[in-house]
Amino acid sequence: MELAGLTKLTLLDFPGKVACTAFTAGCNFRCPFCHNSSLVLPDRWPNFPEEEVLQFLKKRAGILDGVAVSGGEPLLHPDLGEFLKKVRDLGYLVKLDTNGSFPERLQTLVEAGVVSKVAMDIKHRPEKYASAVGIPGFDLGPVRESVAWLLEEPVDYEFRTTVVKGLHEPGDLAAAAQWIGGAKAYFLQQYKNSGEILREEGLSAYDEIEMHAFAAEAAPWVRHVELRGVE
Repeated sequence: MELAGLTKLTLLDFPGKVACTAFTAGCNFRCPFCHNSSLVLPDRWPNFPEEEVLQFLKKRAGILDGVAVSGGEPLLHPDLGEFLKKVRDLGYLVKLDTNGSFPERLQTLVEAGVVSKVAMDIKHRPEKYASAVGIPGFDLGPVRESVAWLLEEPVDYEFRTTVVKGLHEPGDLAAAAQWIGGAKAYFLQQYKNSGEILREEGLSAYDEIEMHAFAAEAAPWVRHVELRGVE
């Protein structure tokens, strides 16, 4: 299993749990606002041995509740399930972050009992998705399949959108929320420049008032909408 890093303590990445975050390298998207470009571009991939992560988890048994697995796109890795089983067998809950483009792999891992929660990114309203993922002519079919499956609630889940000025406009979040209509939780995240943005030209953050306006337009379509990381 190719890992790219480890954050040893987080109270944010796995809501309600004391957790760590393990990062995988590689992604099939090229979102211009991506804040983890070192995990996306092959020539920048760091390397972090799987065994080092597992040894850390053994030492933190009884202290940490869970492991958030993020990226990049974790489901790119065919051996992800083997790694998650090792994590589960150490007594940890697993939250999986995904862009939703591998619905069959997602379903397989959930049904295998190695994933406790899924956080899926909703990059944009459907008709503007290609611009948000940086892939002209992007086939939205697999992402739609993942959305539909999660809405059946086979596992605890949340949807989330990073809201970016220069990419999202008024009305876009309402359309995205309508697409995931009835979702149990939809989080709108404020864009931040981490210093590793894939393509930052023309992109910036909406302010707190504007973010609340986006939340208000999404609210009629989902059961719960909340802002995250707003300053």
